[in-house]
Parts: sequence; C-alpha cells; structure tokens
Amino acid sequence: MAKGESFLFLGPELGEKQDAIEKIRGELTKKYGIPPEETSFYAGDTPSANIISFLLNGSLFSEARLVFVKNVELLKKKDETASLVSYLKNPADDTTLILVSDVTGIDRTVVDALPKDAKHIFWELYESKRPEWVRSYFRREGFFVDEDAVNTILELVENNTDALRRECSRLMLFAEKENGTKGTISAAEIEKSLSHTRSESAFTLFSALAAGNLSKSIEIMNTLLAAQETPVAIIAGLSWCFKRFRDYCELAARGAASDFELKKVGITTAKSRRDYADAEHTFGLAAADKCIALCAEYDLAARSGGGGLENILLNLYLYKLWSLRVH
Repeated sequence: MAKGESFLFLGPELGEKQDAIEKIRGELTKKYGIPPEETSFYAGDTPSANIISFLLNGSLFSEARLVFVKNVELLKKKDETASLVSYLKNPADDTTLILVSDVTGIDRTVVDALPKDAKHIFWELYESKRPEWVRSYFRREGFFVDEDAVNTILELVENNTDALRRECSRLMLFAEKENGTKGTISAAEIEKSLSHTRSESAFTLFSALAAGNLSKSIEIMNTLLAAQETPVAIIAGLSWCFKRFRDYCELAARGAASDFELKKVGITTAKSRRDYADAEHTFGLAAADKCIALCAEYDLAARSGGGGLENILLNLYLYKLWSLRVH
C-alpha cells in the first residue's frame, strides 16, 4: 500500500505547477504499474468535513489515490483548518494529497503542518526571463522567431508558462501547416494565428473595456470564471494592460507614440495599438492611475477570499472601471 504524502503548491505560475503535478502522477504510475485513482475538490464548493471524510476512507479499487483540493486559500474557519491540519499530520496510507492555490499565502497552521520540502510557491516568470523562454521553446522544435515575433507573443498571451506553452504549440502547428515546413515564424503570422485561435483572456476583457462595452466585459468575465480562471489572475492581467495603457497615453500626450517608442514600452502589435487608442478615447490619461489603483484594491479583495462571491466581486470591479470612462 502506498505511503501517504501531502504537498502544497501555491502561486500563479500554472505551467511549472502542472509540471510538478505531472511528475508526481508519473512517479505513482511507475511505482504501482497503473495510474493512481484521481479526485478533485474545490474548497468553498465542497464542505471541508466531506473532503476530510473522503481522505480518511481508503479506496477499495486502487492501491494509490491522487487527491487535489483546489482554492485551498478559502479554508479559513478554525474548524476547517484544524481538521485539515489533523489529517496532514497523519495522512491516509494510500493517498497523495496536493493542496493547490493561485495565491502565495494561506492559513499559517496549514503551511506549518507540512514538511518544508513539500511546500512550493510557483512564481510568474520575471519580465526579463520571458523572451528567452519563448525563443528557447521554439528553438527546441526547430523554429526561429525574431524579436518582433517574441514581443507579439508576450503581448497577446498571458504571463504563465502553461498559457505560453499551449499557444506556442498551436503557433508551430499553424506555421508548419501554412508553410509546409519548419523555419522562421513572423510577427504577422503570430498575430493572425492568435487572433483566430485564442479563447477569452484578460486581454480580450481589456479590449471590451477599452471600447466602453460593459455588457461584453461582463460576458467575458463570466466566461473566464466558468473556465476556472482565478480572480487574482484576471485582475493581474488587467492591471498589466492598464499600466501599458498609461504608458501609451503619456507617449500620445507628448506626440511621441511612434512605432519605435511604442515598442520600447512593450506595445508591438496593430491590435494592441487599436485597443490602447480605444482606451485613450474611452478613459483618457487622467483615468489611467485610477484604473490601476482599482486593480490593486480588488486584487487585495480577491486574495482575501471571495467566499464564493467572486462573480459579484468581479462584476462590481468591472462596473467601477467602466464608470471611470469619459466618453
């Protein structure tokens, strides 16, 4: 029978987090000859007593279980954390438990109940590291992307390696299909591919806000939440966009919004320039810092835990952003 283990995986970097989970899954499969029986719970959706009861009752059908408790930051009540801490000190023999959250801090008693080497925080890639990550990913597969192409990817894809890996893989399939061979991928090809294949994201949400379209913004927000995107990640994406928007407005106010100057602040694609131009018309430079301040305010609220009211919290956040428009 498998020896019980528990892990805590925190932080916004989804790709490295998924790699770590896949490593554990692979090790269990190799050890027992078959994949572990997997079950996922979402804290806040399933009562903590039910989760603990499940963990304590071993499987009748498998030698090893892999159990995920996601959004673990929502476990805050004393009875909830106490029962989890009790389990962590004496885990079920056949169970590997992975506690998952996109935030970087949870209840201290839960953290302290785990061995040091079982706790990991997966941080987003530093801004300076992202271009080389993209270039290396393409290089390993026999493709070349120039600086403009790399900037286009980084501007259109969310800042985590899971999203980058997924979109870069699609781009390589698209380029090979279009050209019949591997080789150089241009910024124009990347923008064309991503504009047709990418799903809703913080960037499409910003586009809707830039156009002053509140109903479309709410629709995109609800789509993201339904796809299990976290409020913290959504707000972080919008905050990034509004900071670039402020840079755009300052350049425009000085009459210096040339291609060269825009590229220096990370605005490289025609689509992003249209979005920032729309945002300038809708909000204006005076509202840029207010939008950024709202992002910081609601980031704090989201990290404090929405208590199952994330939809209401984020819709209010969108309404307050939209109310700052001048046109």
